[in-house]
Order: sequence, then structure tokens, then C-alpha cells
Amino acid sequence: MTDAVVILPVVLCGGSGTRLWPLSRKAFPKQFIPLVGGKSLFQLTLERLAPLLANSGESVTCVSSEDHRFLVADAADQAGVAVRLILEPQAKNTAAAIALAALATPANALMLFCPADHHIPNITAFIDMVRGAAASAQAGQLVTFGVRPSMPSTAYGYIQKGRPSDTGGFEVARFVEKPAVEKALEFLASGQYLWNAGIFLARAQVLLDSLQLHAPDILNVCQRAMAQPKCDGLFLRPDATIFATCRSQSIDYAVMERATNVRIFLFDGVWSDVGSWNAVAELSPADEQNNRSGGDARNAHHLYSSRTYIHAGGSRPVVALGTQDLLILDTPDALLVAHTGHAEAVKEVVAKLEALDTSQALQHRRVARPWGWYDSVDVGVRHQVKRITVKPGATLSLQMHHHRAEHWVVVSGTAEVTNGEEIMVLKENQSTFIPVGQVHRLANRGDVPLEIIEVQSGSYLGEDDIVRFEDSYGRS
Repeated sequence: MTDAVVILPVVLCGGSGTRLWPLSRKAFPKQFIPLVGGKSLFQLTLERLAPLLANSGESVTCVSSEDHRFLVADAADQAGVAVRLILEPQAKNTAAAIALAALATPANALMLFCPADHHIPNITAFIDMVRGAAASAQAGQLVTFGVRPSMPSTAYGYIQKGRPSDTGGFEVARFVEKPAVEKALEFLASGQYLWNAGIFLARAQVLLDSLQLHAPDILNVCQRAMAQPKCDGLFLRPDATIFATCRSQSIDYAVMERATNVRIFLFDGVWSDVGSWNAVAELSPADEQNNRSGGDARNAHHLYSSRTYIHAGGSRPVVALGTQDLLILDTPDALLVAHTGHAEAVKEVVAKLEALDTSQALQHRRVARPWGWYDSVDVGVRHQVKRITVKPGATLSLQMHHHRAEHWVVVSGTAEVTNGEEIMVLKENQSTFIPVGQVHRLANRGDVPLEIIEVQSGSYLGEDDIVRFEDSYGRS
């Protein structure tokens, strides 16, 4: 009976992923990084949810930030899953994000809320778990899911099971924050505690009623922000001025820990929130000395080492010689070497770098754009060299710069270039020069990626020195 019920998935795409720095950064957080088999955790999440919508004509709702909207759209294309995006003007935690999604959904619809950055490899077990809890959610319960703990983890919150529920699952005795190791050992031994998976299932109206009862101020702000949202293709934008006044709080604190109609269902499969480099390391197979490798594993080398994880992120070899219990994370513009016992403290590194105004705290050298990406290969006082890749059929904005000139050299593909009044086609090894103040545009009309080398020169090279006249992505 429950198999016929349409469950509408909502993916919460917020989070900066600071615990996986230097690979994860604010501009390109962990949910979009290809960590598992060349796929991102977000793409895998969409693929995992797809069976719930088979032949329904419905789409997955994603609640994301404005900055990440094109990363979400690209991942959805790669997963082959239809999505609609609700764009939060500001990050206000999960209670507000869930409220926005519930307000944009029919009142009696069953909604499944999932984080974008969890790893659950067994899709069938996941779908069976969700469908098995549908009757309880339809009956008016707020359903959460708990994972049977496999170790005394101090990195996860816990939920204590109560009595068996008439509608399935268990009542919830209490929620527990991340415990000290002694408490975690007690929880594991008791058999009464489950890891809090942060996944929720409920009817939209039940969620809204619960918010009205336990967090009416959050619901009120979200209702007013969604009264007249702006619709732009896939994107739904709440009123930014109103939403800015919303209180930031998690759904656990705002509702789940206060409500009496919460039920927990058990998930016995493999689950990880991939919340630390230790968790990332566990995704890779270990050798005889319990060494592991990620990224471009061909460039990761262990000699006389044990219990060492190397993430080789560039084209250079990374060698661990005689090491033990280390995490070595290499990227083109930042390197982190940490003891495995300090993996949870990586976010403190990011905070310190942010305080020092270090660009690598927030931004990668390679930067994603809706039309492709660019890589800042070299930067000087009055010059910058970029490698630019434009996706087939994509077009950059019609633009100009006040302070810099640009030289473009086509490396591969065919470029259509607007340079002032002239429109030209450039092929491999051909180039053009764009003076300061010249209106210009780059487009790829071909079927293969276009790659160019851009050399900028001038008195100011910041990304904010740009005036857009026309843009396909709503940025002008």
C-alpha cells in the first residue's frame, strides 16, 4: 500500500563543509566535491532519491544558497534528476529551510528531508526504510531515522529509543548531543541509542503545524518571505529583506526535541555524514599497513608508513615516509597535515585563516561558474593568468573591465569572440587582444569544451571589476 504513495524528497544543500578543508571551501563545499567514485555526495543523494519519484512526474526540491545554485543545477544534470531550487537569501539553519520547502508544497504531501552530504551506498535499503515509515508519517507523526551505531562515535548526535509505536518504529525518549567517549561507550553497550541521521519524513501540514506550535516566529517570517516569491526558471527566491529577520535554529532544537509526536525508525545499513577527514579516509580501501589514498591515488605514495591517509589533489606526487596516524591533504594552493586525533579541529584552522584574510580559507584556485570554470594559474601584482574552460553551448556575459586588458589564446575547441564591434571565430592556437574598457564576450558554439588561456594585465585585477550588459544566468 505504501509503495504507491508519492514521497516528495527535499535536499538541504546548505553547509560550508569547513571540517573537510582544504578540499571543501565556502565557495565549493563538500557536498559538491567528487569524493566517491568520481561523483559528489550531492549527486549520489539525488540518485538515491530518484526511485521515490519514478513515473510520478514530480521533481526533487533543493534548498540552496544563491551562490551555489548553478552547482546544484549541474549536479542534477549529471544525476539525470529533475529539480526545483528554493534559494535562501541567507543561511538560517534547517528549521527555516524546512519551513520554506513545506510552504512551497501541497499540505497533504509526504515530504522526505535529506542532507546533501551523506553517504548511504545501499539505495534499496534506504528506499525500503523510507517507504516502511510512510504509514506513520501519513498518520500525523514526525518521523526521524536512526542508524544502529557500529562504534562509540563522539562525532554524531544520538537518539534514545522509547516504547514501540502503534504506527511502527519507536517513540523517542530523548535526543542527546555529541557525547564524550565514556558516554558513547555506555550508549553503544545499552543498545537503546541510535545515531541521529538528520533525515525526516512528515506531511507538509504536520511540519507547519509543529513549527506554529514550537517555533512560531520562524514560521511567521518564512510565510511572509514566501508570500510573493520571485520565480526564475528552476529558481524560487523568497523575499530577502523579510527572510533576513529570521532566527537561525536547527529543526532538532526548534521542533523535534519538543514535539510529542516524533517517531524513530531504524536504519541498519551503512551510513556516514562524511563529517571529517577520518570519515573520508574510511571511504577508501586500506592496504596491509592500514594506509589509504584518495583524490588522484596514483600520485599518493606510502613508504614505511601506517595508518596514514593521503589525498593527492594535484598533478604532483605526495609521499608519506615513515609516518603514522596522519592525514595529508594536498590541493593546488593549500596543504594540510594533521594527526588523525585532531580531525575534528580542522574547522578551527579555517577560522584562523579567515581571520587572517587568507583567500584559500574560502575560495579554491579553480572556481566554478555557470558556464564552466576557471583556474588561476599564476597571479602577480599587475598580471594574472587563467585557464578557462567553457562548456559546450555556454556563453559568458557581455561585459567590460575598467582596469584590465585581456589576451585570449585558444588551446582547444572553437571560440566565438565578441571584441567591440567585431565578432570573430578563433580556433586552436589563434588569439585576440581586448583593451581596457572594450565590450567583449566569449561563447562556445561547439559540441566539445572550449579551453583558452587568458592573460590579464592592469592596475586592478579583482573579480569585481566587471560590468555586465547581458547575461544568460541572471547576473547582469
